[in-house]
Amino acid sequence: MSQDRSECVTEWAIYSMSRTTDVSHRSSNLIIGLYSMSVFIYGTGVLVAHSDESDEQLAVHARELFLKMELPFESNASPTYELVMITQFFHQLSAATIVGVINALIVSLILHVGGQIDIMCQGLVEISSDDTFDLQTSTIKALIRRHQRIISLSADIETLFSYIALMQFLWNTLVICCLGFLIVTSIGDTQGSTMLIKSLFFYVVITLEAFIFCYAGEYLSDKGRMIGNAAYETKWYKLNPTQSRILLLLILRSQRKLTITIGKFMELSLERFTTVRCVFRITFFPILDVDRTHL
Repeated sequence: MSQDRSECVTEWAIYSMSRTTDVSHRSSNLIIGLYSMSVFIYGTGVLVAHSDESDEQLAVHARELFLKMELPFESNASPTYELVMITQFFHQLSAATIVGVINALIVSLILHVGGQIDIMCQGLVEISSDDTFDLQTSTIKALIRRHQRIISLSADIETLFSYIALMQFLWNTLVICCLGFLIVTSIGDTQGSTMLIKSLFFYVVITLEAFIFCYAGEYLSDKGRMIGNAAYETKWYKLNPTQSRILLLLILRSQRKLTITIGKFMELSLERFTTVRCVFRITFFPILDVDRTHL
């Protein structure tokens, strides 16, 4: 990525990379901020659930912690309870931040690849706009080298995030179904507002995480197809035989999709994201129908 940025010498390339960096920076801040906010809202829901209990009720019932756990010491009394709550809060906040950084990393890498593809497509457009077609072979070879770096970086992203995407996809599907069950069952309950505060925003963030991975794969595939289209739209048939053969090989190579897979056996795409939503609908829409019938 550092080498790609250092090789941006034209005004359009510098603008494209600066725009990509700005979008990546804003997206990373948004993703990490949403994860951190989900922890704050979940903690607020836990505190609100017991804010109206009297001291006698707190003495009889154990205080609820952020994370359900059995401790080898008495944690219901102050200040032990407050110390445990603070420790659990920072544990949740650090875990959410780490997950947010992983999602921000894949977004930054995919956006960088997309920026490099835009620069390469612009180079192919400039070739097509040259009416003289008196091009240096080094110009086309530079585009080929950029294309090869794009392919290599995409392969590295696939290697890095393939099994991470597999774990996240399975985990997100399970969590979305569990949270959806809690949200559905809390509707109409007298104390359901507390559960909605604790679960609704967390449900949105988990769904957003699944969407980020699926959209990253879809975005990479769409950008990869742009290279072949831009190369085909050039007037490669008016170049000399050596240069035209190079562009024809580029067109052939760009027909292989750039994508991210889920554990090497399924591509990440928006279609995969809809399967997660379908699992939720198939699981919990019958419950909603039963509730409507009962009402």
